[in-house]
Amino acid sequence: MNNSQAPLAERLRPNSLNELAGQQHLTGKGSILRTAIESGTIPSMILWGPPGVGKTTIANIIAQTLQVPFYTLSAISSGVKDVREAIESARQQQKAILFIDEIHRFNKGQQDALLGAVEKGIITLIGATTENPSFEVNSALLSRCQVYVLKPLEKNDLLGLLQHALQHDELLKTINITIKETEALINISGGDARKLLNLLELSVSAGLQQNSSNLQVSAVAMEITDELVMMVAQQRTVLYDKKGEQHYDIISAFIKSIRGSDPNAAVYWLARMIDGGEDVKFIARRLLILASEDIGNANPNALLLANTTFDAVNKIGYPESRIILSQCVTYLAASAKSNAAYTAIADAQSAVQQHGDLPVPLHIRNAPTRLMKNLNYGKEYAYAHNYENNFIVQEFLPEQLSGTAFYNPGNNAREEELRKHLKGLWKEKYGY
Repeated sequence: MNNSQAPLAERLRPNSLNELAGQQHLTGKGSILRTAIESGTIPSMILWGPPGVGKTTIANIIAQTLQVPFYTLSAISSGVKDVREAIESARQQQKAILFIDEIHRFNKGQQDALLGAVEKGIITLIGATTENPSFEVNSALLSRCQVYVLKPLEKNDLLGLLQHALQHDELLKTINITIKETEALINISGGDARKLLNLLELSVSAGLQQNSSNLQVSAVAMEITDELVMMVAQQRTVLYDKKGEQHYDIISAFIKSIRGSDPNAAVYWLARMIDGGEDVKFIARRLLILASEDIGNANPNALLLANTTFDAVNKIGYPESRIILSQCVTYLAASAKSNAAYTAIADAQSAVQQHGDLPVPLHIRNAPTRLMKNLNYGKEYAYAHNYENNFIVQEFLPEQLSGTAFYNPGNNAREEELRKHLKGLWKEKYGY
């Protein structure tokens, strides 16, 4: 792109897969998406990934490569009427592509308006989303699309982009620029190519202003430093790398603090993530997992609160959601702990892998047909509610696993009650 008034990220937008930074698992030689594009037959698809990793660029490259009509809508500003108009225009064409940015923002009605056109092949849909399409795209539309997952750009990808910008941008290459330090550029951009390039451009502009110069002066020499970048980005000196090692270290400390029943440490690490701009959904999802993995039946309310927290922070967002997260985090940290549910499913899956597909005992098989009944399917099954205390001893596991206790209640008040109850029912069968 040669428009000097456009942002740097737009001026450097790739026009071919070979120019695209990152995403080699999708666009490298022999990859699934590249093969589909080169064959000229692409499926309707959802491109799922964080901002600035190439979703819109890939859509544009597909349209340019296939040389087909290309219609684009933004889910932020488009409604059902716009969708139908685009489909009607595409009906006049062959193999038209409809690109919808932020498709997760479309409501059910807007998404449903796409179904018929996708099914009939009137359009090839390319949707871009930063949110998990399993949650944000309705199942009918999702089943008609291939989902491709885009990854945050790696450090080497970002460094390569910086050098490419200095060497190939018509404006920047007229300036003698040295990038002395890259930590701030890499960490603040967080794997987002657009953010990286725009931050570089702002830093260059700020550096030139400090030198009382402008982009038209070819003899200017300047250095890009972390201090300059952080001044431009108005970031504190403590950088939080949402996609790198620090991200994983802090979430590890966060989870382990809750598991270790330390609400003070847990809320501190929560604050670190919030101030670093961590995705509120990421934090809430981890709390949901922890509520079952580390608390489970020791306090069933933990899962209810974590689920309510997930719903609430998605409605509220930052900054107010920090209060909701703090309530949930401190409650989970202070709660009794048990990993019995976690170990139960792990042991059960291990048994499945070890023993394979063991037959279901005849007496608890379904018997919808006469033949099945004649084969003794369901015979001698005892309906528990017909017996005292809604229970009667019978076998529910395959013969080879009879008596195997996958669930071992934890050592806490609530699960001790469960243990006592199960022992009263099963006596010594499961060793409770």
